[in-house]
Amino acid sequence: MTSAVSILPAAQLAVLNDVYRAAVARKRWRMALAAVIFFAALFVAALGAEVNLRTLFSYFGNFVSYFERILTLEDGTRVWSNPAEWFWGWNKWLKMLAETILISYVGTMIGAVLAFALNFFAAQNTSPAPWLRFVIRRLLEFARTVPGIVFALIFVIAFGLGPMAGVLAIAIHSTGALGKLFSEIVENADMKPVEGVRSTGASWLSCMRFAVLPQVSAGYASYALLRFEINVREASVMGFVGAGGIGQELVVAIRKFYYSDVSAILLTIIITVFIIDIGTGWLRGRLFGKEARA
Repeated sequence: MTSAVSILPAAQLAVLNDVYRAAVARKRWRMALAAVIFFAALFVAALGAEVNLRTLFSYFGNFVSYFERILTLEDGTRVWSNPAEWFWGWNKWLKMLAETILISYVGTMIGAVLAFALNFFAAQNTSPAPWLRFVIRRLLEFARTVPGIVFALIFVIAFGLGPMAGVLAIAIHSTGALGKLFSEIVENADMKPVEGVRSTGASWLSCMRFAVLPQVSAGYASYALLRFEINVREASVMGFVGAGGIGQELVVAIRKFYYSDVSAILLTIIITVFIIDIGTGWLRGRLFGKEARA
């Protein structure tokens, strides 16, 4: 079966081509103007932040030479030529790394529990009162806005050096971050089951338990696992201010110029983060399907 293709008159086709070219030209001008504005704003921001490309390229060699030093043992050989000498303190470092993981785990669990308790009050569709939603949201914003290392420094001053400061700092920061994510999950939940449960005369708590929680529990667990990955990295940095973990040993090595120790500790942290990332990704996939790994 053949179909006829209509051919417009040349005059009408020319008008349509002119309109199309004008539309394309306007779009290109808008993109060019947006690019100019973007790079102008970037240039102004770089001036305000005192970003000096001359300084960057002048001292870039120092950056390269530092990596050269941390990959060299005291006898001048490369670190990989003598792994026993490179990882001479592996026993102590693994214990401190285990402490870092425990700090992250306990802090994440405490933060997840607090976020679970508060997120229903922060969600727009489940909060019992507007004033309560406003207060809870501001508390969560405060908890996640202040950097975790600042909380760690405050708790080190208050409670002294050790893992407790790191646990408290991670717990507070995780409460704010997970509380925000959990409340967004609740706001996207289907409210029809809530109306059905409420029609039976159930309380607000029962509506959350039997109508909302079954819909959002998988998302809660997935985000909590993702947060645990982030907290392992944060706990490593918190050791810089004395909040326990492998970070304390790393900052000592940096300050005392134990170059090969710096690379050994960094490599240990990187491998651990890789393993945790792969492990939690596999666990999310097993629990919630392949799409949860993304």
